[in-house]
Amino acid sequence: MNANPHAACLSGVHMRYGNTVALRGVDLTLARGGVTALLGPNGAGKSTAVGLLLGLQAADAGRVEVLGGSPRALAVRRRVGVMLQSAGVQEALKVRELLALTRSYYPAPRSVADCVALAGLDGLMDRRYGQLSGGQQRRVQFALAICGDPALLFLDEPTTGLDIEARQRLWKAVRALVADGCAVLLTTHYLEEAEALADRVVVIDRGRVLAEGSVPEVRARIGQRRIRCLSALAEGAVQAWPGVVSVQRDGAWLEILAEPAEPVVQRLLAEDAALSELEVQRAGLADAFLALTGEEARDAARASIDETDRRAA
Repeated sequence: MNANPHAACLSGVHMRYGNTVALRGVDLTLARGGVTALLGPNGAGKSTAVGLLLGLQAADAGRVEVLGGSPRALAVRRRVGVMLQSAGVQEALKVRELLALTRSYYPAPRSVADCVALAGLDGLMDRRYGQLSGGQQRRVQFALAICGDPALLFLDEPTTGLDIEARQRLWKAVRALVADGCAVLLTTHYLEEAEALADRVVVIDRGRVLAEGSVPEVRARIGQRRIRCLSALAEGAVQAWPGVVSVQRDGAWLEILAEPAEPVVQRLLAEDAALSELEVQRAGLADAFLALTGEEARDAARASIDETDRRAA
């Protein structure tokens, strides 16, 4: 058994495309038997980090290690599975043929029965790939990604195009793979997906890691709670109350982010006798993500980065 608890890591990695800096000293570790969600807005550096771990490009500086070796080594690549957001799959082949072809690339592939069960391919094996719906194609892509029985699995927006039932099935399959010791790197814009699956979350923006930790730890970074109620109060007036961070109206519903929440709840009850359906919850991962990567946070990060670059110049 490998004593190293990490399946892959980036250590002090820098990457530049011409005058554009994609990664600035990024550290990232992927634990065996765990799901790491890599989150960030478009252009944050996620694709560059994944490309380095897949061996598709080389870092300008720093160390990239995957399964104890170079991500470009054939022995390493045979233990890695990849499901990208877009895939070039031969549309004329039947699902059965695609699975057989892909399994042939690996020395010890997962059984066909396991792939079918995990990906939910019952009834699709004799269909041509090009005749499948978008959601069905995503399920086939997942089966192709796991058929080599990978020790490390990359999932890029894996549930795009899936209905709720298919999404829940894929989540269940990912949990089963992780329970068997597989390491998973998940990139997704569905933050509820990261919240449901991830053991660890890494938030990246402008090539730097802004926050990392468990989902509760990242949520705790903003220390806010969400208040939801049916109220006729004007959101502009509520926005001016002490402790209120943001207010949104969704029809008759008011959604308020606040800390501390108790004084805000007391004032809501005092100023709207008809208020109903009051709920108070801790802020979710989506709230933390927006707080960390929102415009104000990005402006502050940009100023800090620009100052660092000036000093280094």
